[in-house]
Amino acid sequence: MGFAFTIKDELATHFVTFTVHQWVDVFTRQDYVDIFLNSLRYCQKEKGLLVYAWVVMTNHVHLILRSEKEPLSDIIRDIKKFTSSQILKAIDNNPKESRKRWLLWLLQKDNKRIFWQAGYHGEEIMTANFMQSKLDYIHNNPVRAGWVSIAEEYTNSSAKTIMRGEAGPLALYDF
Repeated sequence: MGFAFTIKDELATHFVTFTVHQWVDVFTRQDYVDIFLNSLRYCQKEKGLLVYAWVVMTNHVHLILRSEKEPLSDIIRDIKKFTSSQILKAIDNNPKESRKRWLLWLLQKDNKRIFWQAGYHGEEIMTANFMQSKLDYIHNNPVRAGWVSIAEEYTNSSAKTIMRGEAGPLALYDF
């Protein structure tokens, strides 16, 4: 059995990464990104999720978050469970999805559809320096991938909101 990350302090701020099963490039379609973002918005409103920073890459997401209401590990479990079923359903029902059969074939294991890899990578943020390094890592991910020349150009991240003060698709908690 592999290493499973567990949150020790449910009230602490954490850097977390969720990875799509087999690193499949699903988030190349904005429809699927929107399902993920809508789930985060719901958890912000209904479960006390505080999002400090985020980026959605083609096959994984990075977030800095914490909870002021429900256990963070429960919220993460719920986000992954809900988005998994909704994104798989969206792929299946998308008449414009040219990769449908291939994606659904890749996103299965033991005859079951699986969207996210099991577990998630997470690290508790305990210092301002560590927070800054994770912010830089998140926002520069699309730059390192060669998709944009500066972080603020990438639509599916909090870079524009944090660096320019422009409204984005998610409300951010000020740190």
